[in-house]
Amino acid sequence: MEIVQLNALHYIYLIGVLTILGAMIARKDTVIPCIVFTFLLGFVAKGSIIGALQTNFNALIYAGSEFFGIIATIAMVVAMSKSMADMGTDVMLMNPIAKAMKTPDVAFFALGVIMAIVTMLIWPSPAVALIGAIMTPVAIRAGLPAIGAAIAMNIFGHGFAFSFDPIIQGAPGVTASSAGIEPGQIISSGAPIFLVIAVVAITLSYIFLKKDMKVNASRYEAERKIALADTGKAKEAHGAAKVMIFLIPLSFLAIISAMLIQGIKGGDATALVSGTAMAMMTIGSILQYGPIEALDKIVDYIRDGFGFGMKIFAPVVIIGGFFFIGGGGVNAILGGEYPRGLLMDWGWWLAQQVPLSKYPVATLMMIIGGITGLDGSGFSGLPLVGSMASSFGQALNLDIPILASLGQAGAQWIGGGTIIPWAVIPVAAMCGVDPGELARRNTVPVLIALAAGVVMSFFLL
Repeated sequence: MEIVQLNALHYIYLIGVLTILGAMIARKDTVIPCIVFTFLLGFVAKGSIIGALQTNFNALIYAGSEFFGIIATIAMVVAMSKSMADMGTDVMLMNPIAKAMKTPDVAFFALGVIMAIVTMLIWPSPAVALIGAIMTPVAIRAGLPAIGAAIAMNIFGHGFAFSFDPIIQGAPGVTASSAGIEPGQIISSGAPIFLVIAVVAITLSYIFLKKDMKVNASRYEAERKIALADTGKAKEAHGAAKVMIFLIPLSFLAIISAMLIQGIKGGDATALVSGTAMAMMTIGSILQYGPIEALDKIVDYIRDGFGFGMKIFAPVVIIGGFFFIGGGGVNAILGGEYPRGLLMDWGWWLAQQVPLSKYPVATLMMIIGGITGLDGSGFSGLPLVGSMASSFGQALNLDIPILASLGQAGAQWIGGGTIIPWAVIPVAAMCGVDPGELARRNTVPVLIALAAGVVMSFFLL
């Protein structure tokens, strides 16, 4: 194995990583540490303040170019969902399913499965608004407690669907970029891990909820009677919604089939999802407003979409710039000729000094991923876990996509909105429950499920 020589850049980078992790544990944002340590790396590498300032900008541009495809896809999908909501297509799509909710058990799984499907298509934030507004009242009237509805939406949507993300590929795209692999490799190789985590979390959440419903039957029955008394009224749908209710699902089923049959992966798959969402938004706008008024209206949808995407990814771009120095972006950002990223060098060095194996490394990946999720976003730590997966994978000859999947699962399940109180607020607000109570209910099932994911990885590495 090649002998790795560490220098000042490596120690500055390691201190930066530890500082960022400390900020995450303290529940603070990490943008300032990333800017500061990127500046210091640039100063040491180039020997001047001018070079350091240029390094900060180079990191921003490099990360932005890596992430823009994901940002654009999310923007187009959210823009399409805005168009659907204005037209009333969302209500028409959900009503038949809502009518099938007759018992608490059916309501729990129907609400969860639909939340997972919609999350995979339009991401969790718009999915919460869509599913919560239409289906949650119906689920409560069927006897499912409001806290049960919130748990189902969290575990299926913000947990499983958000961490797996096989269609939009937002999370796999960010993780794969810093790991030097394709998003499809994380989706295919990590599928058993994501599925095991989901099955364990869903099963435990359901069992715990059923026990709680027996203990607090009278309270939840009173809750159901209040919901029955307040049925609410749905907004009248536009006539064009009758066309889009068939066109949108059929279009996405068609492109998913094309991905599977033709083996479309990575950037090509992302482009297909984004292009389809853009087409559906355009067609829907023209049908609803006419070709003239749609010229202005579609601009509002696009602004809303990019506003949403940039709001999520603005800090991630700066954070990613720092962590790309640890991986494949080191030469583009710092300049010069580096055989590997700085974090990769640490992985090789550690492998030379300590007899590591797949067991501690897999566990470490899940723990670090979980720690990075403490900021409540689920995304800010993905560049770090991707870089770590590449570093340990190359140094120890382990499967990089599997390691990346572990880190991604930890970051997304914890930070994406299941056990961080401030991250579950949208679902809690939609269901009318306390965010702290929801996070507490999710904690044990999610942590046990993540441990099960680590055990599964032992057989895959």
